[in-house]
Amino acid sequence: MAPQLRKLTPEYSIKPFDCDDSDLNGFLLESDYSIPNARQHAVELLAVTYLIEDIKAGETIAYFSLLNDKIDREITDKKAWNRFSREIPNIKRRRSYPAVKVGRLAVSKKYQGQKWGKLIISFLKQLFTHNNRTGCRYITVDALCTAQSFYESCDFKVLVTPVKDDETVLMYYDLKQFVSQQ
Repeated sequence: MAPQLRKLTPEYSIKPFDCDDSDLNGFLLESDYSIPNARQHAVELLAVTYLIEDIKAGETIAYFSLLNDKIDREITDKKAWNRFSREIPNIKRRRSYPAVKVGRLAVSKKYQGQKWGKLIISFLKQLFTHNNRTGCRYITVDALCTAQSFYESCDFKVLVTPVKDDETVLMYYDLKQFVSQQ
């Protein structure tokens, strides 16, 4: 295997990919600009999608999309916000804190169970603590409820508890935690 990380450009021909989730497949593979997709997000400067490809096999192993985000006081209840804010020194406390959002993360079903998702999350933690070009304290994700345990295994915490029938749960990872582990 010869994995390679590649930034998706609108004209790039994506190698075969199927993660067994039609929404995640569609976001990557769709090219019709009237339907939300990775290419459209790139053109509109809304998100950047990265592909991990197996060059020898000619297929896409995984992909992830990143966009700017913030953790805002308005989205949490007062008790949760106070608990969350205790990690920030008093003098630096604000109404919101900078974050990068994992908009999408998917691994091809052929490569699932081989820790590609954890490798991607580890890569992002490293990237945004050692090669970051702007202030970014957190990684956020609107995790599918079915993926919550995966993100918890990567040390993400629930920021807003989902209510009945929610398909996603807002989670975060404090990059300061990663720096202190180094």
